[in-house]
Amino acid sequence: MNRQEILNEFSKLLDVMDDLRAKCPWDKEQTWDSIRTLSIEEVHELSEAIIENNVPEVQKELGDLLLHIVFYSKIADEQQFFDIGEVCKSLIEKLIRRHPHIYGEVIANDTETVLQNWEQIKLAEKGSKKNGVLDGVPKGLNSMVKAFRMQEKASQVGFDWDNADLAYEKVEEEWKEFKEATTEEHREEEFGDYLFALINFARLSGINPDTALERCNLKFKSRFQSMEVQAEALNKGLKDMTLDEMEALWQNAKKEG
Repeated sequence: MNRQEILNEFSKLLDVMDDLRAKCPWDKEQTWDSIRTLSIEEVHELSEAIIENNVPEVQKELGDLLLHIVFYSKIADEQQFFDIGEVCKSLIEKLIRRHPHIYGEVIANDTETVLQNWEQIKLAEKGSKKNGVLDGVPKGLNSMVKAFRMQEKASQVGFDWDNADLAYEKVEEEWKEFKEATTEEHREEEFGDYLFALINFARLSGINPDTALERCNLKFKSRFQSMEVQAEALNKGLKDMTLDEMEALWQNAKKEG
């Protein structure tokens, strides 16, 4: 599609949203609160489609997410808070403001400098010393993503290891402290430190730990389901098999991919 065709389709989407809000009993009843959890679900479905590299599903899930953005904005417009145009306008202004190396005279020739400038501009926008570097990390993120984002933000102001090798030394140190811990509370604390250090090492190694773990989850699920199919073909259930028998099925599943 060319730019005008894209704008035409977006305009049609706004018209459809108007119709749904005026005529559909379910859509009429929705509020920000009622669709909030649905939005979270849509983000997870988009994430899954991206990890699986399922292009048709990515397109579909992006559409679902866009619907939610339009929906929130429609509800806000009805209450005279703001409309979708103002959402776009404020976003454009923020992007221009936070890219002075494109729209201003600041020089940034690498990603690291861009991110550092972005973080400094964000802090300046808040205009208060009470707002720290890590305040922008949402509380509702899962623990692994939250750790990763906090580490990224700390790095953008210079608080970071120089390289992945140094970060790995910290991983080994934390693992040693975990093994030496004696109480349950201390072991939990040290295991948390170990995971945090491992996530940091992954980040500095160019690996997104959340993506890596989710791919591992999908791989485990696929192989385990293959074991179930193999067991069924033998007229057995996994719970009735020995560990050695299940290991043989697992190795077969690994060969399948």
